[in-house]
Amino acid sequence: MANGTETELFVYEQVVVLSTCVLSVLGSSLIFLTFALWSDLRTTPRRLLVYLSVSDWLSAVSYAYGVVKVFHSNSPDCVAQGAISTFANTSSFFWTVAIAVYLYVFIVKSSQRLADSLVLSFHLVSWGVPLLITATAVGLKKIGYDASEVSVGWCWVRIDVQDRILWMLLTGKIWEFLAYLTLPVLYILIKRHIHRAHAALSEYRPILANRPASQSFSSMADVKLTLIPIIFIVLRIWSTARFILLLADSPVRQNPVLVTLHGIGNTSQGAANCIMFVLFTQPIRTRLCAALCCTSKCGAEPSASNRDPQTLLPGQDPPSKREEDDTSTAYSNT
Repeated sequence: MANGTETELFVYEQVVVLSTCVLSVLGSSLIFLTFALWSDLRTTPRRLLVYLSVSDWLSAVSYAYGVVKVFHSNSPDCVAQGAISTFANTSSFFWTVAIAVYLYVFIVKSSQRLADSLVLSFHLVSWGVPLLITATAVGLKKIGYDASEVSVGWCWVRIDVQDRILWMLLTGKIWEFLAYLTLPVLYILIKRHIHRAHAALSEYRPILANRPASQSFSSMADVKLTLIPIIFIVLRIWSTARFILLLADSPVRQNPVLVTLHGIGNTSQGAANCIMFVLFTQPIRTRLCAALCCTSKCGAEPSASNRDPQTLLPGQDPPSKREEDDTSTAYSNT
């Protein structure tokens, strides 16, 4: 399966992947900043997003080091980088699914108490399982130089160990496959619930003056529900493709375009989350613009000072938005 050759990395590939690493570090840092600056944004879903961003930040930093260094042996820094990226990447899968589970319980099951009670379990699983797997892999000397067979310069599972496929599954791929299955199902169920709730209420609730604003909130929530699993799959599918090609011992896994797409996908999650949950979330975007004194660009958007802070809390509607159901409010401000 491993023929002893190393996937060649070109300078342009390193530059592109390093750029996405930087964007993810900046994107994750912006999520941290907005969470720290505005206390009324500290909802439970956004706290979960911060925990996910910690994993994405660690992944991006460790991947950036690997892309710059381009390891060629099982050096100590190779093992360290591989351990950090393995832990962070696996943790990112768990937190991504945890957010979907939280929203499913909160929205579909209509139980904020039950959803909030799951947060401790999310911590135990999303930090504990990756830490246990990574520590075991390092202890058994499974982490190290992988000849960029299923990476882009960084270290992961050693290519020279006999049971490398098993450890590739345990340290990432099996959780990636499960996320592919779980995320679309959960978000489809959430979307169906929201659409049914809106259809049932549309016959009874009055048409208010601020209806278009409410519809825009609901529409953005619906777009996010659609895009989250799609973006996750689009970013991660290239890594999966190279893993499958490795199983088939196909030289196509070394194709420069595929390698570049793999590098971009694995290192872009932090940037994608920032775009989805900061730049595409109007209350936060408005505040950021105001903080940067971009009044000319933000003048068309409603002022944050005129918006009731409680609209940012899941499951609560201000008097002016009673016609927007709790499910849309909970998600549109995630």
